[in-house]
Amino acid sequence: MKHRVERQVGQEVLGLETGLLAKQAAGSVLVSYGETTVLVAAATGSPRAGIDFFPLTCDYRERTAAAGKFPGGFLKREGRPTMKETLTSRLIDRPIRPLFPEGFHDEVQVQAQTLSSDRQNDPDILAMIGASAALCISPLPFEGPIGSVRLAHVNGEFVPFPTQDQLEESDLDLIVSGSKTAILMIEGFAREMPEERMLEALDEAHRVIITICEMQDELVAKAGKPKKECELPDYAPLKNRMKSAYYAELLKAAGITGKLERGEAVKALKERAKKEMCPADAAGSDDAVNEGDFSHVWHGLEEEAIRELILGGTRPDGRDSKSLRAIDCEVDLLPRVHGSALFQRGETQALVTVTLGTGKDEQRVDGLFEEYSKKFMLDYYFPSFSVGEVRPIRGPGRREIGHGALAERSVKPILPDPDVFPYTIRVISDILESNGSSSMASVCGATLGLMAAGVPITNPVAGISVGLVKETEDKWTLLTDIIGDEDHFGDMDFKIAGSQNGITGIQLDLKINGISASIIKATLEQSREARLEILRSMLSAVRRPREEISGWAPRLLRTHIDPEKIGLLIGPGGKTIRSIQETTGANVEVDDDGTVTVASHDAESATSALAKIEALTASIQIGRIYEGRVTSVKDFGAFVELVPGKDGLCHISELSTEYVGNVNDVCRVGDTMRVKVIAVDEQDRVKLSRRAAMEEATAEAEPATE
Repeated sequence: MKHRVERQVGQEVLGLETGLLAKQAAGSVLVSYGETTVLVAAATGSPRAGIDFFPLTCDYRERTAAAGKFPGGFLKREGRPTMKETLTSRLIDRPIRPLFPEGFHDEVQVQAQTLSSDRQNDPDILAMIGASAALCISPLPFEGPIGSVRLAHVNGEFVPFPTQDQLEESDLDLIVSGSKTAILMIEGFAREMPEERMLEALDEAHRVIITICEMQDELVAKAGKPKKECELPDYAPLKNRMKSAYYAELLKAAGITGKLERGEAVKALKERAKKEMCPADAAGSDDAVNEGDFSHVWHGLEEEAIRELILGGTRPDGRDSKSLRAIDCEVDLLPRVHGSALFQRGETQALVTVTLGTGKDEQRVDGLFEEYSKKFMLDYYFPSFSVGEVRPIRGPGRREIGHGALAERSVKPILPDPDVFPYTIRVISDILESNGSSSMASVCGATLGLMAAGVPITNPVAGISVGLVKETEDKWTLLTDIIGDEDHFGDMDFKIAGSQNGITGIQLDLKINGISASIIKATLEQSREARLEILRSMLSAVRRPREEISGWAPRLLRTHIDPEKIGLLIGPGGKTIRSIQETTGANVEVDDDGTVTVASHDAESATSALAKIEALTASIQIGRIYEGRVTSVKDFGAFVELVPGKDGLCHISELSTEYVGNVNDVCRVGDTMRVKVIAVDEQDRVKLSRRAAMEEATAEAEPATE
C-alpha cells in the first residue's frame, strides 16, 4: 500500500512516499521536490565474523537519463562514481552513522539513485532526507529521524532548497543535517561570511529541519515497521577487570607528549596486557579472554583515559584547550614549479605546489546539470608514510576526495576574478606528516603557495579544527587544533576556514547524536581567535602575493575583439590563426564573445602574437597614421594595406606634398609608406593621405620657435 506525506518547504512541495517501489528492501522511500525525484533504499545483512566496527555503506548515483541526457565520453553508460557522487555519498553517511547503537555491527547499506532531475533542484539533499526516512521506516535500530536542508543567502535573505540559478547569486552554500533538538552535520561554503551571520543561517536551517523530521514521524506512523531488538554484548565485567589492572598505567602512557612516543608506550602496554589477559596456553579455560573482546574493551579504556585527561585540563600533548601547536611556514622550496609552500602545524605537514595553466587546462565537468568548466582545482593526497603505515598505492579514496573538495571550496572565494587573472590554477597538497587536521593545513598551505606563485588573492585564508569532549549538557570542553587521538576519541571534528573578514568553509562531523547552539557559537568564537593567530604566522613567511608570476609559468595576455571579426582572425580553415601561432610560437584561444587569450612561456612571443592580433582585428581610426604596404597601383592612386585584410586608397593628389604626374614615380607594389586616415565613408571605404603624414612628420621635426 502506498503512503505519502508532503509539506510546502521553500518554493516547492517536499514529498516522501513509500510502499510502491523497492518493496523487498528493509525500507525504501521516494523523495520528490519540484520535478526532481530520488529513490533511497536501505538493506541489512548479518554481521561479519570478527569485525569490531559498524559496516555502514552509503552510495549515491546519478543516471544522466534522469535529466534526459546521454553520458559523455565514448562509453554511453555510467562508470565509476563521479566526484559529485562520492561527495554526496559522504554527506549521506556522516549524519546517520552516529545514530546507530554502539556495538551494533550488522551490515547496513543505503543506496540512493536519482530517477528524475529538473536541472534546478539538486538531488543530493533529497538523497540525504531519503536515507533517514528509509532507515526510520525499516526494522533497523536507527535513532532518527534527522532532516537535511541546503540554505542559500540571496540579497540578504536566507533561501531553503535554492535552485541552481539562486545558488549562482548566493554568497552562501550551506548544508545542515540535524534532529528536532540538535545539529549533527554541517558542510558549508561562503564568501567571507561573519560568524554572527553564519549562526543565524544555522538557526534558520534548523527550523526547516524540524519540519522535515515531523514529516518522517508522520510517515513512520503510517508505514513504519517494528524495530528489531538489538542484543549487544555486556563488556562491563571484563572492563572492570582490565581497568583495575591497567588503567593507571594507561593514563600515564596517554599523557606522553609526542605522537610516536605516546603510541609506542600505549602499544607496549597493550601488548603486555594482551599476553596476560589472553595467554596462549589458556584457550578453553573459564578465565580465557577472547582477543576480539580484549581489543574492544582496550579501545574503550584508551578513549576513557584520553577523555579523562582532557576534562581534567591535560591534553595528550600538554597544551591547554585554546593553544595552537607550533607553526612553521616556508615558501619557494621547489625550483621549477610555479609556486610552492610548506605549512607545518605540530606533527601535521602539508607540502603545496601550484601550477598555472591556460584555458585549455580547465576541467570540464558533466552531470545532471549543464556542463561547466573549473578554472581552480585543489587535489589532496594522503600517502601512508605520513602516518608511518604501509598501504598499497591506489587511486584517491573517498576521504582524499572529500578533504580536497573541502580545501578547494574554502580557498576559492578569495581567488581573483578570471578577467583580472585568467590563468587556470591547480593546487596539490601532499600530506607528508599527519597528526590531525590535515585538510585545514592544506587550506593554509594553499594560501601560502598561491601568494608565492603571484596569484593576486583578495585575502589570505587559514583553517583550524576544533574538537569536543562532552560528558553532560553542562560539562564539555572545546579543543583548538585537535590531534589524531583527540579526533579519534573525542566527540567532534569541527573545521572552520576563513579570512579575517569571515568564514569561507565550515564542516562539522560528530560521533554523538547532536550538539547545541551554545556549543556551535563557542566553537565559532574560539576558532576565529585561532584563525587570526595562524594568519599572523603565515604572513610572516610571505606578506602579500608576489608582483610577478614564476618565470616558468606561461605568460597570458588577453584582449577583446569585435565578435564579427572572429572569422577574420581564424581565417579560412584556420589559416590565419595558425600562421600567427607558428610565426610567434604562442598559443591563441578565441571565445565566442570575442575574448582572445594569448599564452606563451616567452613573454616576447606572447607580446608579438598579441600585436599581430590587434593589428589584424583593429578598427581603422580616422586621424591615425599607419605604416602600410602598397598592394596595388592604379592611374588614380595606390591601394595601401593598413592591417591584414583591410586597405585604403591614397589618391594621386594625396601621394606627396609636390605635384605627382605618375603614381609609379612615388611608389610600387610591395613598398611601405606612412599614411594618414583622412576619412571612412558609409560603405567602410578608407581614404588615405601620404601628404598629410609627411606634413605632420615635418612639423614634429622643426624646432619650436619663441
